[in-house]
Amino acid sequence: MLQELLKSQPIVPYIRESDFAVRKPWNYPERRLLDYLLVYIQEGTCCFWVDHQKYLFYPGQFCLVQPGSLLTLEGLTSTITPYVHFDIAYNPDREDSFPTRPGQIDLSAYSHFMQPTMHELFGIKVPVQLQPQNPTLLKQKLLQTIELVHVPNPLTQLRTQQLMIDISLSILEPYQRDVPSLAPSLNWITSYISNHLSDPLSVQDMANRANLSVSRFSFLFKQRYGTSPHQYLLQMRIHHAKELLTNTELSLESISDYCGFADLHHFSKIFKQRTGTTPGEHRKTTKNPSNR
Repeated sequence: MLQELLKSQPIVPYIRESDFAVRKPWNYPERRLLDYLLVYIQEGTCCFWVDHQKYLFYPGQFCLVQPGSLLTLEGLTSTITPYVHFDIAYNPDREDSFPTRPGQIDLSAYSHFMQPTMHELFGIKVPVQLQPQNPTLLKQKLLQTIELVHVPNPLTQLRTQQLMIDISLSILEPYQRDVPSLAPSLNWITSYISNHLSDPLSVQDMANRANLSVSRFSFLFKQRYGTSPHQYLLQMRIHHAKELLTNTELSLESISDYCGFADLHHFSKIFKQRTGTTPGEHRKTTKNPSNR
């Protein structure tokens, strides 16, 4: 499910609005968000209500409000609160979307602008009151982003894009332990084996490629393909050998090498076990007339 969502909405951060927001005691009435709002409390004290829950913020703290959340903002004192409204997932209509205004609670007419939450995108639950691993670095990146975002320079725009990726990672990484355990994809395995048939490929090699233990890899492989990795590899080697025997004039020794067998004896033994005939007999009975 997560992989399907990421395919349909790839990660392409987009900055919609940002400012340093220097204000006397202030209040921003209730609304619901279409995008993400990241706020850094640089000076002062704030009280934010997010989905009917009260949060107090003090200097040095970060607040993240995610799409779909109901939000009321209040500065209890004079404050400096650098902030950024942004998207994480790509939306072709993103330039038409907007930071919602006071009273905009029913957003059904704008549902096509609604960003997926971090939990929907990554399977990670991120709280409103952030606990970044490196608060100073996150602050620096946020302030730098706000300074650069309006500079009409392609290289600067690329830099702000990178900064937003870094900011998103800084937000997510402390909570990535909450990612559900997903079975890794083995879609690559067929092409990988095909490209390494002539190599002394082992199950350990394939497990290393999948970043799994041999036992875990073998279990997932059998679930996916109905046989063990070793047996699947032998099947592919025999199939390739049959093609070469039928359609080429290569010697049996060369075919044995190309298909990854230890030597001709091993090739002949496994081939007969699998097919009931020797490689030479198979060539005689299946030889393509055009190659005779």
